[in-house]
Amino acid sequence: MQNMTSRTLLWGFGLNDIDRKKIETASGSGYELRNWTPDALPQAGDVERDEPLVLWIPIASWDALDTTRREEILGWDSVQKVLLQNGTGSDVSPEAYVDMGFLSVLGAPLRPAAISDALLKAIEVRNLYDDIMRMTREISLEREILARKNDYLLFLNRVMARAVESLNPATIITQARQDLNMLFPVSAAQCIFWHETGRESVEAELFLAFHEHSDIQEAWVELLLKTAAKLSTAHVDSYQLTFLLDAAATDDGVDLSPRPGQVILLPLKAGGRDFGCLALLTPEQVRLGREQRDVLHSAANHLGLALKNALLYREVKIRADHDGLTRIYNRQYFDERLVDELKRARRYSQDISLLLLDIDHFKAVNDTYGHQAGDAVLKDVGALLLETLRSTDFPARYGGEEFAVILPHTCETKAWNLAERLRQKIARMLFAADGKNFTITTSIGVASIPPGAFKKNVDILRQADRALYLAKASGRNMVCTSLGCEDDADQPREANS
Repeated sequence: MQNMTSRTLLWGFGLNDIDRKKIETASGSGYELRNWTPDALPQAGDVERDEPLVLWIPIASWDALDTTRREEILGWDSVQKVLLQNGTGSDVSPEAYVDMGFLSVLGAPLRPAAISDALLKAIEVRNLYDDIMRMTREISLEREILARKNDYLLFLNRVMARAVESLNPATIITQARQDLNMLFPVSAAQCIFWHETGRESVEAELFLAFHEHSDIQEAWVELLLKTAAKLSTAHVDSYQLTFLLDAAATDDGVDLSPRPGQVILLPLKAGGRDFGCLALLTPEQVRLGREQRDVLHSAANHLGLALKNALLYREVKIRADHDGLTRIYNRQYFDERLVDELKRARRYSQDISLLLLDIDHFKAVNDTYGHQAGDAVLKDVGALLLETLRSTDFPARYGGEEFAVILPHTCETKAWNLAERLRQKIARMLFAADGKNFTITTSIGVASIPPGAFKKNVDILRQADRALYLAKASGRNMVCTSLGCEDDADQPREANS
């Protein structure tokens, strides 16, 4: 095991002198690189002893390994693998290597920035891995304790089993309320999570059982916010509210107000820190014995780990599926969603439409006002899409200054009308940079598939792209379908920026 004062160890497999020197230079003095030769590769025992952070593998060295050795290396979960292409061609795409288990694939020439980015990603993954391993050790330790509590083994097994069945926090909370009834009667379960905002305050997320009476809801909100402030020792700056669809907790005639003596607050911990609180409402005051208290707190620990994992998964999922700049969905998730929506449209014989939007003369915006102004334009257009579209619509950043919108249950006429409204709204947006105001325009292509038309996703994309090309070729700042552009005489066009 590495000493805390020693330098972080990196490994290489058959690195040439040039790449080895680049990695050492970009890594800095806090890292030590050990380069293994192809004829003396490390074993699993070496991994356990050295605990390397990153394994740098040239593609030639990787291709030279047999299948068994590759599988063994990919099984080293604590070590992040980075593949160096070194200009060598490969029939396998970088995405396939990532799916295989590599953290990153770096192309040639090897650049310091790429090395630094890979190290930062490896540190983040290592920290997450350490957290998971620590959680796993905590779970194993608590399971040993629970083995001696036979009276409550069935209850705890049910709580643990059901908690890991879902990565949806609302589902875990709802199931927990149902399971806790095995220990004592529970009328409702509410929950609050929080995270630091970088100041002496936190942002919170509340999960409440639905209440028809607003005064009951307000009472729970007040209680949970006070609890969060106390446990986090910080002011709750803002919060968002999610209702739990738990029918058993909202039966008519049941008083669900947080009455004194009938609310049990269970702090939720992960890594030794409070991140949330589960609030249980009992129909009457409950006196818990020692064993019940021990089992309840043990169950809360397991629920805390499950909920923390669910929150982490949701955060990672959002980051993976969303564009970092505009905060709407990215191209990869768009491609997946389009396939699903087309399948759904075929199955139920429904209309589906697609919009492709391109910001006109976007390069001129960057050249004239700077890239920060260009980023602001992209952010605001993404925000406008979120504000304007229905909850069932799917906006995404398609690439560069292009956006795409999937419109389920929407015929071509309605899609064209929506596109025209978007074009007009965007044309009315006012931007500022260096004391100067400017506007932008968009060209929009519309494509639709009527019910019963069986086409692949590439067909509707090709139609939308053809329509977008037609809009740009016809003078920009207009909406076109693949068959042509329809000018609206009652709506004057904005001048191009």
